[in-house]
Amino acid sequence: MTKSLVPLLERGGIVYNVEGTIPAETIQDLIARIKLPNHLDSAALFKAVLEREDLQPTSAGHGIALPHPRNPLLANEDEQFIAIGLTKHPLNWRALDGEPVRAVMLIVSSSARSHLYTLSKLHFFCSQPDFLTMLFNKARKEDVERYVAEAEKAWEQ
Repeated sequence: MTKSLVPLLERGGIVYNVEGTIPAETIQDLIARIKLPNHLDSAALFKAVLEREDLQPTSAGHGIALPHPRNPLLANEDEQFIAIGLTKHPLNWRALDGEPVRAVMLIVSSSARSHLYTLSKLHFFCSQPDFLTMLFNKARKEDVERYVAEAEKAWEQ
């Protein structure tokens, strides 16, 4: 299981000015603008993510949404990714705290265990004001990766 989020972020990347006025449009635009593993069909990923959203919105509060498929879609751990979409406009994602979403973190995993590990780490980062400020100010991908790497290194010490 991948211990660091950095390789996941490197594979998924950051997409700026993601379009959409509702979650489905935003998810669709994000998926259309990222590079997927060759065998992962964008329509299948979109459908799986929307099915999960229909169960319960994946807004995490603090202006963040964490959409993901309910079941793993990848067989290989080395293909897992997190794609961050920074929205062009804040949007209503039915967050419990009422805050509009400005950053969408699409999580695509190869196992339930890996997914839960990734989700728990992302929840921690999303509670850090410095991290949120960085995202909402549309930081460069390299700066976000460096922030995550330094935080993870500090946890190990």
